[in-house]
Amino acid sequence: MYCYDFHVVLQEVPGEVSLCFTISGCPLRCEGCHSPFLWKEGSGRLLTFATYKDILYRYRGFATCVLFMGGEWHPNTLADFLKYAQETGYATCLYTGLNAVPESLARYLTWIKTGPWDASRGGLGSPDTNQRFTEVATQKNLNHLFHKKTRL
Repeated sequence: MYCYDFHVVLQEVPGEVSLCFTISGCPLRCEGCHSPFLWKEGSGRLLTFATYKDILYRYRGFATCVLFMGGEWHPNTLADFLKYAQETGYATCLYTGLNAVPESLARYLTWIKTGPWDASRGGLGSPDTNQRFTEVATQKNLNHLFHKKTRL
């Protein structure tokens, strides 16, 4: 599994400091995709398990969540990475353009963002979005956490 980039992010999983791994090789190719450079398999660097473990160890006590932007097309590898994150005390999240993922992945997720990009409907901050941010254990839709609050 190739990781195009890695960042510490604050907005993608509300209330969490997330270690975000952006995985290349996306087969979905959503129209209007903001990251078509991620379609090419092998872009970035090979994310070895040793490198991954080192990153999680370095950020332990600071970060609270591990987030994968894609990677579901490598279900066995992704499941192993998510399982390890949970075993070391991190919450987990996956952003996917699919409407669902297999149970073999879902069992290792705290949250999941599902749904392909549809420019006419917007992202999670739009009340018209086709995308859904879900707490996996309860299946509760948490899209409201992305809506901007109006200040008086």
